Amino acid sequence: MSLVAIVGRPNVGKSTFFNRLTESRHAIVHDEPGVTRDRVYGEAVWNGRTFEVVDTGGFVSRSADRFEAAIREQVHIALEEADLILFVVDVTTGVTDLDEEMAALLRKSDKPVLVLANKADNDRRRWEAAVFYQLGLGEVYPVSSINGSGTGDLLDAVVTALPPEEKVEEDDDRVRIALIGRPNVGKSSLTNALLGRDRSIVTEIGGTTRDAVDAAFKYQGEEIVLVDTAGLRKRKRIRENVEFYAHLRTERAIQSCDVAVLLLDATQGLEAQDIRVLREAEQMKKGLVVAINKWDLIEKDTHTARQFEKLVHERLKTLDYVPVITISAVTKQRIFKLLDTVLAVAQERKRRIPTSELNEVIRTAIARHHPPTYRNQYVKIKYATQVRVDPPVFSFFCNYPQGIREPYRRYLENRLRAAFGFTGVPLTIVFKRK
Repeated sequence: MSLVAIVGRPNVGKSTFFNRLTESRHAIVHDEPGVTRDRVYGEAVWNGRTFEVVDTGGFVSRSADRFEAAIREQVHIALEEADLILFVVDVTTGVTDLDEEMAALLRKSDKPVLVLANKADNDRRRWEAAVFYQLGLGEVYPVSSINGSGTGDLLDAVVTALPPEEKVEEDDDRVRIALIGRPNVGKSSLTNALLGRDRSIVTEIGGTTRDAVDAAFKYQGEEIVLVDTAGLRKRKRIRENVEFYAHLRTERAIQSCDVAVLLLDATQGLEAQDIRVLREAEQMKKGLVVAINKWDLIEKDTHTARQFEKLVHERLKTLDYVPVITISAVTKQRIFKLLDTVLAVAQERKRRIPTSELNEVIRTAIARHHPPTYRNQYVKIKYATQVRVDPPVFSFFCNYPQGIREPYRRYLENRLRAAFGFTGVPLTIVFKRK
């Protein structure tokens, strides 16, 4: 899928435009420069064409002495990763020195660039957008990220300028596995162990993988595609924002996989960054497995593995359905058990539950614990049906969908898991009016 990068100096409205394109509120929007710190990656759809969008606001350093370097770096990362670049400028301030510097970098690239003159909220400002033609980047599109005016013409140009869509083979049913995790937890070592050859560069220094690589291999007669998502090497022009760059690569890999394997270092445990990336994989409805690597370095007794699994699930809380496997990429301990678990999770994503069996479980669950009332009215769930597989989606029909709160939705999900499994598989439950 093609990637569109949104670049520009701080406070020109990049995050607001990102939110409009992706119809989300993932990026933090504030009138102070340099506040983009949240998820900056999403999908947009226009005229039947789906493309990925990244808001590069998070590349900009807050410190004044590194500010200009970070601006340049933002452009370099976009140039390396994106198929098309949206250069956002501000009609209310006109052309600034930073705009000219960024434009000079963009002119040297062979990537298509569209100039988005933001904050063009009225006719006068739309006329003033013509000043940005002096940047030498071609057509200028006056747009208002706030009210949406001008976005249609811009998106028409975006879809026209993107490279042709790659044809996806419909009969490609190979399981795609993404290895995700912090630097130096052993992603490349595990890749090498699974492939049986040195497919990735492995050193003791975190962040040495040159790029994300796809590799296919066969296991028990089934072909599997493995994505090594490390992609963290400090490139010549990318020095200050390696973490942000890695975040982008990881999110793209998760988007294209069936099962995401979060790799942890047994000597370090589960950290906040691990939980965040696992939550993102859950939001994308991918299969989930946690692998605790470097198990050969841990002093153990008969209960050590069980205690580790308990600690991980205590931290994950609502992700207690995710299987936890202890492995060693160096000694190859349990790496094939990990593959068996991944393939089992991939199959669980494709499970379809017969409507009769599903409703029998739901009726028993409701009889045991009724939904709470809504505005003094009883909430009655009539029936449920599975409307999709891979990933699984369930529709529940009731008289007051808005009366179903998160605790009761979680209760129904737990009843489904107790009855049907779905180990490692995020479930989507929607409530509709009947």
